[in-house]
Amino acid sequence: MRLSSAALIAVVASSASSYISSFQLQHGLTQRRNGAAMERVTSLQAFKLKEGETKNMFEGPAPLVKERDACGVGFIANTKSGEEFGTHKVLQQGLTALDCMEHRGACGGDGISGDGAGIMTQIPWKLFSEYRSENCPKPGVGMVFLPQQEDRRNSVKEVIEKVCEANELEFLGWREVPVDPSALGPQARDAVPSMWQMFVKAPKRLDDDEETRDGFERTLYLVRRRILVELEKAGLKWEDANSETYFASFSSATIVYKGMVQGCVLPQFYKDLQDEDFTTKFVIYHRRFSTNTNPKWPLAQPMRVVGHNGEINTLVGNVNWVKAREKSKALPECELEDLVNAENTDNIVMMCNTQDVPNVLEPLVDLGRSDSANLDAVFELMTKSRHRAPCALMSLVPTAYENEPALSNNPEIVDFYKFHGGLLEAWDGPALLVYSDGKSIGASLDRNGLRPARYSITSDGTVYMMSETGVVDLEESDIVQKGRLGPGQMINVDLATGEFKDNIAIKSEIASRHPYGEWVKQGRKDVTKMTFADDRLYDDATTTFAQGTFGWGLEDIGMQIQDMAGSAKETTYSMGDDAPIAVLSERPHTPYNYFKQRFAQVTNPPIDPLREGVVMSVAMTLGKKESIYKVSEKGARLIHLESPVLNSNEMDRIASFAEPENGGFEQATISTRYSLADGPDGIKDAIEAICDKAVEDVRNGVEVLILSDKSADQAELDGTTYIPPMIAVGAVHHRLIDEGLRMDTGIVIETGSAWSTHHFACLVGYGANAVHPYLALETVKQWHGSKRTQSMMKAGKLDNTTLDEAQQNYRKAVENGLLKILSKMGISLLSSYQGAQIFEAMGLGEEVIDTSFKGTTSRIGGVSLSDIAQETAMMRPETADEKAKLINYGYYKPVPKKGEYHVNSSDLAKLLHDAIGLDKTVSAATDRDEAENDGVKPKNAANYEIFKKSLESAPLANIRDLLDFESDRESISIDEVEPAAEIMKRFCTGAMSLGALSREAHETLAIAVNRVGGKSNSGEGGEDTVRIKDLSDVDEKGRSPTYPHLAGLKNGDSANSYIHQVASGRFGVTPEFLTTAKQLEIKMAQGAKPGEGGQLPGPKVSDYIATLRASKPGVTLISPPPHHDIYSIEDLAQLIHDLHAINESAGVSVKLVSSIGIGTVACGVAKAQADVIQISGGDGGTGASPLSSIKHAGMPWEMGLSEAHSALLNNGLRDRVTLRVDGGIRTGRDLAIAAMMGAEEFGFGTIAMIAEGCVMARVCHLNTCPVGVTSQKEELRKKFPGTPEHVVNFFMFVAEEIRELMAHLGYSKFEDLIGRADLLKESEEQLARIAKTKGVTLSGFFGSIPESKDDRAFLRATPAEGGGLKDSVVHVNGGSSDLDREMCNHEDVKAAIEKNSGDTAVSFNIKNTDRSTCAMLAGDISRQYGNKGLDGNLNINIFGSAGQSFGAFTLPGMKLRLTGEANDYVGKGMHGGEIVVLPEADAGFVAADSSIVGNACLYGATGGDFHANGRAGERFCVRNSGAYAVCEGTGDHCCEYMTGGVVVALGTVGRNVGAGMTGGIGYFYDEDGRFDERVNGEIVKFQRVGSAAGELQLRNMIERHFEKTGSEKAEAILDNWDEEKVKFWQVYPPSEAQSAVVSDTIVGETVKVSATAPSEELCYLPVGAGL
Repeated sequence: MRLSSAALIAVVASSASSYISSFQLQHGLTQRRNGAAMERVTSLQAFKLKEGETKNMFEGPAPLVKERDACGVGFIANTKSGEEFGTHKVLQQGLTALDCMEHRGACGGDGISGDGAGIMTQIPWKLFSEYRSENCPKPGVGMVFLPQQEDRRNSVKEVIEKVCEANELEFLGWREVPVDPSALGPQARDAVPSMWQMFVKAPKRLDDDEETRDGFERTLYLVRRRILVELEKAGLKWEDANSETYFASFSSATIVYKGMVQGCVLPQFYKDLQDEDFTTKFVIYHRRFSTNTNPKWPLAQPMRVVGHNGEINTLVGNVNWVKAREKSKALPECELEDLVNAENTDNIVMMCNTQDVPNVLEPLVDLGRSDSANLDAVFELMTKSRHRAPCALMSLVPTAYENEPALSNNPEIVDFYKFHGGLLEAWDGPALLVYSDGKSIGASLDRNGLRPARYSITSDGTVYMMSETGVVDLEESDIVQKGRLGPGQMINVDLATGEFKDNIAIKSEIASRHPYGEWVKQGRKDVTKMTFADDRLYDDATTTFAQGTFGWGLEDIGMQIQDMAGSAKETTYSMGDDAPIAVLSERPHTPYNYFKQRFAQVTNPPIDPLREGVVMSVAMTLGKKESIYKVSEKGARLIHLESPVLNSNEMDRIASFAEPENGGFEQATISTRYSLADGPDGIKDAIEAICDKAVEDVRNGVEVLILSDKSADQAELDGTTYIPPMIAVGAVHHRLIDEGLRMDTGIVIETGSAWSTHHFACLVGYGANAVHPYLALETVKQWHGSKRTQSMMKAGKLDNTTLDEAQQNYRKAVENGLLKILSKMGISLLSSYQGAQIFEAMGLGEEVIDTSFKGTTSRIGGVSLSDIAQETAMMRPETADEKAKLINYGYYKPVPKKGEYHVNSSDLAKLLHDAIGLDKTVSAATDRDEAENDGVKPKNAANYEIFKKSLESAPLANIRDLLDFESDRESISIDEVEPAAEIMKRFCTGAMSLGALSREAHETLAIAVNRVGGKSNSGEGGEDTVRIKDLSDVDEKGRSPTYPHLAGLKNGDSANSYIHQVASGRFGVTPEFLTTAKQLEIKMAQGAKPGEGGQLPGPKVSDYIATLRASKPGVTLISPPPHHDIYSIEDLAQLIHDLHAINESAGVSVKLVSSIGIGTVACGVAKAQADVIQISGGDGGTGASPLSSIKHAGMPWEMGLSEAHSALLNNGLRDRVTLRVDGGIRTGRDLAIAAMMGAEEFGFGTIAMIAEGCVMARVCHLNTCPVGVTSQKEELRKKFPGTPEHVVNFFMFVAEEIRELMAHLGYSKFEDLIGRADLLKESEEQLARIAKTKGVTLSGFFGSIPESKDDRAFLRATPAEGGGLKDSVVHVNGGSSDLDREMCNHEDVKAAIEKNSGDTAVSFNIKNTDRSTCAMLAGDISRQYGNKGLDGNLNINIFGSAGQSFGAFTLPGMKLRLTGEANDYVGKGMHGGEIVVLPEADAGFVAADSSIVGNACLYGATGGDFHANGRAGERFCVRNSGAYAVCEGTGDHCCEYMTGGVVVALGTVGRNVGAGMTGGIGYFYDEDGRFDERVNGEIVKFQRVGSAAGELQLRNMIERHFEKTGSEKAEAILDNWDEEKVKFWQVYPPSEAQSAVVSDTIVGETVKVSATAPSEELCYLPVGAGL
């Protein structure tokens, strides 16, 4: 309960005489009495574990919490050269390529040991000649990592030999692999296994298998898995990594050499690789980037059949489903004993339970292994059955086949995917997979294309496939074809014949092996979307009573149902989530609210459901799923659901399939209701009963299981309660898995407790196949029929809809919301999300987790099943009454008195304003000019005490509210504590954009925090260049002509934000913006909506904001999720590299949001050379955001910060980075707790806004802020009451509060508190205040924070960087920027910049390891001349294969000409100048058909001319706002999110052209007449080029392209202009509809044909002129 102001004043007054004891009480300081003396505790252990407790910070699936990886990967295949066994040259080229991808990997904590590198090749038979014989020319070869200790090793060998002999594998001998340990780094050397190879002869029973060797390979595979079981039985399997026995490979076709080394070290360590007798026809190579600094040797890649660059986002679900399949026994266990007979081994891999017979075979999958290892295991098993390798991969990682224009002529491929999509949930996530089973070699890309993949084919038939082009030095005259893998595409080389097959050829061949289309047509039953019923289920009184029992509140109807049914959209809200977490709330919550959605950040990207929904699907299936290893027509017998959200008519249709003549899908309904009289403990028996019934039903053949909490009438509602559907579905799902029955049935949840998108995600995520939300649909009917709704429709305040349309709208909103939730985790298919449990629980006890949510992390304990039943009962209304209304719980909007507590209330704002002297009635709109000191009243310390106490005495809300301080020393005088000015240097403002905030609010905050020596943050959207200079024109009244809208200014003030943010939309990011920052922040996620991009509503995009963001006024701006140039950890490393290049003096910070696994992510970010890592809580955010994202995504910063600090410390990386935290920090107490958990800097967001006048009206997203803090309306901005002094006053209060706390803790320096979790403890008093449960415990989690009391070295930079203050040290790019440095130091280049006129020409050679080339040069020019660049021309000619980000941030006057090729991100952030890329003159390939630049070129470009004589990859010109670009074809998503500029494509393009395009023009040459299938018509329109101005613009850009590149394609088009021009389509958004190039309505208009023509006048041509 909150005290009144009067009561608080009385408390302050009464405590004046005993200030110290009062302060100790407030801050949880404890002392222990010994007799009469007070004795300070001298030795404390942080968070002592209670009996039975274990440390749980890093509990969870190992790939999530311990280690993640990414990498560079590729293959070389040459079957024509050499004899039977290939050539040594192929191996050498592979090793060279591996070395050239070193920058895509990383090193361990010692800086030398690599994270992993390896190769897979054909077995080098020449090298192993002594183990071959005439009757055994190709034995099985095992590459084995054995224990270092000799006696252990010999014991292991003995077991291996015995198992081989028991399975008729004649043992031919051991070979110790020649290695050089001196080549290793210290960490790798300490962990290196003993490397051995073993050779076995095929069993005689397999003599007839010689041609295919399939039987021998199956036996080797099964024996390998058997060996590990026998080792465990013999007690020879140890936990420590050094002694673990691991088979890198065991095959008669392939072998793997890998280890914890850098790529260049691999051939030094393995001497075999230097031997000329090591010959092969192919090599797969892989270089790993691990987020962990202590990676293990077995985790290096390639794995046994796959080299994987990516992350499997659905891993938990995939593993669960594999286990569920393997539980379905199909073979008697006795038949597993014969691992030799070919027919028997065929049966084993196709039919048997290979997962759940640990006494015979090692488990197939395990969440203790990496995602790559698990994928490899399933892929390997499929290839050992009757799947060919490409077939297995097509099944596991399917393409987005629905509505794919490229497959319109290949229905057999579509049928293949339809069939396998029902059998097998996709292993979804960004992935480039290179594979070989010894018979073929190939590569495949995930459905989103979120990894780079290029290939070249030379005249001798060699195929080179690589993550980056240029890793092998090839003569362009020898290359006959250059290409790239697009999203979902595959290439394959037959190792026997050498035949190369592209995507369509190999997939068509695979898909034609069975009549999949016929099977699907005959066996599958489809449930398409049907109309909704109009009939009501209940009367209004019963409906309202039912809503109440299921936890509905008034807000759910007034906000969510109204928006979802009225406009088919999820509710948008603002100001973050300041309500208590569910377990601490005094109000009842449904179980859904105890779950937080996980999201992708850094190691894998979220994807874009808004603009790239073409690759996503919510389709689901019901019925029994057959084996994935044995394909037959039975696999097609399923019920296919177009939507997982079912209505009553669709439920009836499903029921009709029970009829024998209509499919015979047996069905059963189980009620989840039970008697109220059973009390809270009755829920346990009820759960047991429904699980038992489910098992019985499924055993009896039920294929559709419906769990229903529907009541027939009011009487049943009165007498019963229900098992919450999440609890019910989770319990049944896991029980069926345990019984081996889950694959035999589909589960439908029929519930009244599902209305929000989060609810549906939770139900599907824990096992439901579909949901029938009967009460939500009933509520839509109730809402639609209400007088209020009907009158709003009549008044035009709501769209006029029929009842059916309203229900359709609701379903559409749920589906779109589900897609958004999937996309946050980088998942495309709901079928992959099902059962994947991609959540973290917060506040659920062990009993609940074990019953329904096995495998889900819940790290602070919480409620029991009885507590949940009690909480469910609390929601029940007393009676059903026609006049009864639902409770307004106030979960979203604060409701006085009865509603949920909200920390940031208008009352709190008033208390703070009184303390800092702010009067909200004083502003430019009133009498500020006449008021003394601009109306700023004196600050009042007593009022700040009242503000503090209002928070201390409030209801529990956050985890930190459960903590106390406990010092280890005596108090000291406050005079001994460092001054407030030093502490305030650690203060930062949150990243709130100019656009979300008004100019007044944004600039006031920047000036204030700069004044106190802290770090202001620009947020997303750029800043006005006027802010770069310090103020020098302020008069005696504190006014400046530069900032006439601000008050309270001083000469010397700076409005230039210390930190300039680079977000996914790249709004406002120009070279000058980057070079005028002292720190650059990469926004990977934001607290209000992690996994989503920013959002600025159209009404807030004023002319000024549009100018800063290079966009159109009034048009809503939506940033994409951060996936365009940040696919993975190595791509984040590249962006960090780009920013370090353009501004070497600025540190780079990376903003993350708290979530389980953030520790391992933080380690990866540190290794990627970030200087600062910011951890934001999931409750933050000021701008517009979907309501479910605000409430249900992201964890408290207390957990994320502690985990990141601990992981960095454990991995020896803590001294590489500064840790910053933000999210709901309001007081010195919050800040001190954050420091003790590891934070060094602290961000203030909402509270800083309150300090400049915010009154918490919570209308930020509506542009109607009453005090002008978050409005762009001129009349409201004038009401802005804040000055920098108000904010400074607040900061001073916080700093002084910290000083007082430090004095009482006995610490004089703030840095001595950092990382000192031993000064914190659980507060028994606060824990006792939790109303719902006594099960919350913090010690298991926070007790995991490492002790750092004595070792404080992490507070300083690394010794290699001088060991000084981290804040003064910036990481510097290494050799990858040497070419850039050479350019910048070139005498002619320096003279050209100094002279700034005339033409200068220089030339350089380049290779793929030269990255961000020209970014440093752009930085030098920008620092001298700003964004306007050079007046002269600096012509730079470059030859070779350019690394990533070539030409980033180029400026006017820079003219780059690259002869060769380039990788991803060419022209990233280009602001002016010219980039031309063309092949060498003697190239042997057709330029127009070949890839010459990579993905995401011109991402975020704001100007300049670009010409590529060849094809570009995916995402060409995403967020282009000013560049004029010509290329000869692109991949998918061209012109996505474009806001300006012009793009011309002279060849075919992929799908989804123009998605989210709100400005600019595109011209597309339509050779195949199918361009219309590839356009996303949601916003843009397209037409033939009909206007004179349009034709002029197009022709002159093509002429310029020919002039610059000599393009044969351009020449052919120009030579036949009249015939060819009609093949062009012009794409334009509504904002360009009236422009001359589109409408031809403006006479005398000039048309722009170039951003930087030789003469500025030539940029614009009068209509009718020529270039």
